[in-house]
Amino acid sequence: MSPAQASGVKHLGAPAASPPRLLDRVREAVRVRHYSIRTESAYVDWVRRYIHFHGRRHPQEMGAAEVTAFLTALAVERKVSASTQSQAKSALLFLYRRVLGVELPWLDEVRVAEHRRGLLVEGVEFERRELPLRCGKAGQNRVTMPPEHLVLSLGLLCLHP
Repeated sequence: MSPAQASGVKHLGAPAASPPRLLDRVREAVRVRHYSIRTESAYVDWVRRYIHFHGRRHPQEMGAAEVTAFLTALAVERKVSASTQSQAKSALLFLYRRVLGVELPWLDEVRVAEHRRGLLVEGVEFERRELPLRCGKAGQNRVTMPPEHLVLSLGLLCLHP
């Protein structure tokens, strides 16, 4: 029996290095490409949401069908904007291409989020100095007060067509 064994000391040698976790691999891949810290944060968040959406399955076990389901759910159920859905898609494509080394087939089945239209001006109430708006935030009609110089300019345009 060796002296170390007799004293009860166990020599385990170097600790076994575990492979980096997926989100750490995403962070590293983003940093190597010199993306901004905000892009890194957004991509990691989208990958996390994707994993949780599919019951914490590892993305290596999933593919285009699951990516399509997630992106479609964002548009249909969560009603995210088109730019938000596009950011999520970019993050997942980055995950599969750059981190996992998997080329996904073209995602034709993704239901694209609708581009929100801007506000529509219904008319100008010069006497009350109000500007009625349609299709405002949350689909509600709103009334705002335009700046004085705009009221004067619009008033002049209406008087002299």
